[in-house]
Amino acid sequence: MKNDKLKAIYDAIPHRPPFLFVDEIIELSASKIVTKTEMKADLDFFRGHYPGSPIVPGVILCEAAFQSGAVLLSGLTGKKEGMPVVTRVSEVKFRKMIKPGDIIETIVEIVEKAGPAYFMKAQISSNGKNAVRCEFAVSIVENEGGNI
Repeated sequence: MKNDKLKAIYDAIPHRPPFLFVDEIIELSASKIVTKTEMKADLDFFRGHYPGSPIVPGVILCEAAFQSGAVLLSGLTGKKEGMPVVTRVSEVKFRKMIKPGDIIETIVEIVEKAGPAYFMKAQISSNGKNAVRCEFAVSIVENEGGNI
């Protein structure tokens, strides 16, 4: 294990590098999480996402929010109860490009719970400027042999 910061994340969600976009948990409560992630310059997608002027793809930023939400839910539901799977994404707004080396702060809050579904909202910022906002729903599903 690299460090104690990553251990908590590894214990909470199954994602691993190169597809892990949460480096550190800054704050965690029953309904909110704040995480931090450095978009390291050696991430593979930078090679092809606008060579010469690389930016983080919007879907990767959304994935960072989804993973932060999954860490939040793992504390509420317990990892063994099921796996959080995104079932809806809405109201996505991109405001600022994120470039290699930028550090993002992701805030995810639970807005509502309905049965196995959690409705969440996320905000991603870098250097105090809003980069992305989105709303999404997550359902807790059974993981049977890797099939959802």
